[in-house]
Amino acid sequence: MGVMSAPAIAELEPQIRAALARVQDPEIRRPITDLDMVKSVDITPDGAVTVGLLLTVAGCPLRDKLQSDIAEAVGAVAGVSSVHVDFGVMSEEQRRDLQSKLRGGSGGEPVIPFAQPGSRTRVYAVASGKGGVGKSSVTVNLAAALADRGLSVGVVDADIYGHSVPRMLGVTDRPTRVEDMIMPPQAHGLKVISIGMFTSGNAAVVWRGPMLHRALTQFLADVYWGDLDVLLLDLPPGTGDMAISIAQLLPTAEILVVTTPQLAAAEVAERAGAISLQTHQRLVGVVENMSWLELPTGERMEVFGAGGGARVAERLSTTIGANVPLLGQIPLDTRVREAGDAGSPVVLSDPGSPAAAALSAVADKLAVRRESLAGRSLGLSPA
Repeated sequence: MGVMSAPAIAELEPQIRAALARVQDPEIRRPITDLDMVKSVDITPDGAVTVGLLLTVAGCPLRDKLQSDIAEAVGAVAGVSSVHVDFGVMSEEQRRDLQSKLRGGSGGEPVIPFAQPGSRTRVYAVASGKGGVGKSSVTVNLAAALADRGLSVGVVDADIYGHSVPRMLGVTDRPTRVEDMIMPPQAHGLKVISIGMFTSGNAAVVWRGPMLHRALTQFLADVYWGDLDVLLLDLPPGTGDMAISIAQLLPTAEILVVTTPQLAAAEVAERAGAISLQTHQRLVGVVENMSWLELPTGERMEVFGAGGGARVAERLSTTIGANVPLLGQIPLDTRVREAGDAGSPVVLSDPGSPAAAALSAVADKLAVRRESLAGRSLGLSPA
């Protein structure tokens, strides 16, 4: 390659910056140029390019990803012979500016975006009356199935005491902080936050109501979720403090009840769903998990009985005076457990399995983005 003149270098720089505009920050999912991360672009006469890049924090876990993406994008520009990335770190002032930009210029004040009148994010609070019904497994598989359909999906592991979502999604990264804003780790195209990402090892969380409320508020307001189509919250079993906090912080959240066919589990699940009468939240439906075991002969063994999900849906419909559908029945399948232990939801690792097909069918019914009423005429006139 020959030596470029100064005018040729000047013509090359806009092309390089255009290439950099196609590189997204892996955590924030916005172009690095929009985030003011590109400090400088230096070009030598022989076509060697050095990009000065400002990281949000010194120990950015996705530094290597940024380097490879920049090298690929800039290296594809005609006239570039080599690409080097010179990493720096944002100053406190630059991080504050970034935080303000991400929060829409609101001065960096944390708000819960999903509680705002113009929010188009569909929020599903996945609840159960008792533990052991597979609520977390249903949550992560529905989330993965929705993301696989091209939706932008977030998951809040709100089961503070029994958090298991990171394990089931294979998340090992820690959240990154930008001032007082938290960048959630990602897995399988999902943004995920859990108290398990902030504790040491497998330490127990021993908190009372006010601490639970504060943690949930931080998960919703301090985490940078971006523009989500769907947010799923894996709630702790029962109708305790977290269910009340959800109603206060996310009044438009819709409740999805998970039960098993067993009569005792169904009776308890009814209580979890009936809380909507007090919180005035919508019940989106019921999912019956562990419905049956398919035997090699093709027969079904109803290990936990039958009819629990239909009973819950029917009783809740009567209680609240509105239709509460049974969205699906998920068969008992060891592959669901194996996939969860491996950190890869069964809807992705074995989509042809009966359980994955049933979960995907439920996801199809939930894959609807909430329409905002902001700026729309409601067709009302004064009396």
